[in-house]
Amino acid sequence: MVGHVEWVQYAHVPHVPRAGEIVHAREPFEEPAGGGAVVAAQLARLAGAALLITALGDDAPARRSLARLSELGVRVAHATREQPTRRAIALVDDARERTITTLGERLQPLGADGALPWGELAKMDAVYFTAGDVAALRAARAARVLVANPRARDALGRGVPIDALVLSESDAIERDAAAPVQDEAELLVLTEGARGGSYRTRDGRAGRWTPAPVPGEPVDSYGCGDSFAAGLTYGLGVGMGIDDALALAARCGAVCLTGRGPYGRQLSSPDG
Repeated sequence: MVGHVEWVQYAHVPHVPRAGEIVHAREPFEEPAGGGAVVAAQLARLAGAALLITALGDDAPARRSLARLSELGVRVAHATREQPTRRAIALVDDARERTITTLGERLQPLGADGALPWGELAKMDAVYFTAGDVAALRAARAARVLVANPRARDALGRGVPIDALVLSESDAIERDAAAPVQDEAELLVLTEGARGGSYRTRDGRAGRWTPAPVPGEPVDSYGCGDSFAAGLTYGLGVGMGIDDALALAARCGAVCLTGRGPYGRQLSSPDG
């Protein structure tokens, strides 16, 4: 996993506040999250271990993030930046949908960060990439399978081939970022939440997958998309075909929906 980490304050609200409105939140808690952290934690549960290459500030959120991710089975290699670790606020409403506000600059690893273990990526079956420069993406490309999210726009579209590009069909930012680079991916995956999603390959094949059954009462949707991406990355990395990898990914997303926050419940093994 090559990407970003954010220190996130979560809270449950009856609805997202309208302009000028005050709402009262309940059940607040804090976790490291963002695409890098959540994918790495799900990969660790599926594979038994995971490496996250990232960048953090020299501050308390960074230290708390490192401690929590270690508890989740993630080995973190990070570059230290002068800027503070990015924070975010996630509000989960009564419809179990999350709304996120980020605070500060997204910190990302760079290929020039010589202390980071870029050489280890060549030994990996799969890498998921959410943030970094083109040199970092080239290092990630040494893995057998490379999956990316279009928010890694600083690195995509610069001649580094990727095996799969995965994004949310309803996310306008991800759709806009994907538009100029989606034809460079061998596989394009568009998630549609409870409706499943669609895919198409560079050679013209196309299809859909159905959502996996939700194994319990839905709690909140934070982390479902990232857990899906982790399942897809794992499935392709171990040699699954597209349909089987998407089915595993859908199970990961469905399980995450039944937990509080991104780590309350994640699929613990591909056969679980």
